[in-house]
Amino acid sequence: MLPFLKPSHSTASFGRAVIASSTRPLAVHVSVIYPRRNASTKPSYEGHTPLNWFENAFLAVGSGIVLLTNPNRADLVAALGETTAGPALPRLRDRMLESAEGRRILKARPRINTHTIDMAALKALPENTLGRTYVSWLERCNVTPDSREPVHYIDDPELAYVMQRYRECHDLYHASIGLPVDGLSEIAVKAFEFANLGLPMTGLAAALGHLRLSSARRERYFKEYLPWALRCGGSARSLITVYWEKRWEQDIGELRDELGLLEPPPTKWRTPRKPVTNEELTKASEVATQA
Repeated sequence: MLPFLKPSHSTASFGRAVIASSTRPLAVHVSVIYPRRNASTKPSYEGHTPLNWFENAFLAVGSGIVLLTNPNRADLVAALGETTAGPALPRLRDRMLESAEGRRILKARPRINTHTIDMAALKALPENTLGRTYVSWLERCNVTPDSREPVHYIDDPELAYVMQRYRECHDLYHASIGLPVDGLSEIAVKAFEFANLGLPMTGLAAALGHLRLSSARRERYFKEYLPWALRCGGSARSLITVYWEKRWEQDIGELRDELGLLEPPPTKWRTPRKPVTNEELTKASEVATQA
């Protein structure tokens, strides 16, 4: 028997541990289930959990199985994305290195959350700007940029940042394209990301996510959204190379034209919730700064 898979840490234990609690970080589950085979293996960055090939494969399969029944587990979505990334991340990094804008991102390694972005300032921008469009999208969809899981299972620190960058820019893709976060739109954006970025997890979501849709929405997905996503994602500029933080004041229409973002199929948005005031955004930013 492999030394890191003892009887007390069987495959059944993995399933029970992953399903049992959504409150414990997935890194904790992995460290409990799989004691380190090599005690000298050290993390490469804060939060890093090194995995050998078997652990990586087992975590990928286990995460995928659980997500079929509970796709809202953000920690498992993140784990599946990292454990299946393979050569896609080096390719994305190479695209960034080929772009002047991408090289600036890799050098500065900016982060997108309420600790780093002044949301109140973005809300004060004119309505036709990227920054205002982004904040309006967050409000309308009741989403916070602080909800993105940190990277744990990518060994190379630079590639880990590329994955984190993709994760934190996902909402900007939604806002720039003009799609909400309902089931149909989310799968469509995943299909777009697969065509644009090539991450395997996004392809899996695009291929299997429709199984949870109603028959009418599934039909729309295959007839309208999927063809649009593949066409738009395949022809648009690689969005991983966009330095969004330097473009807050850019006209959103001009940005879409520059990036080659085609208009998506007509989508019904949920009733917008009560807008967040500038005072509330300012207070949220102050709290984040003090945290």
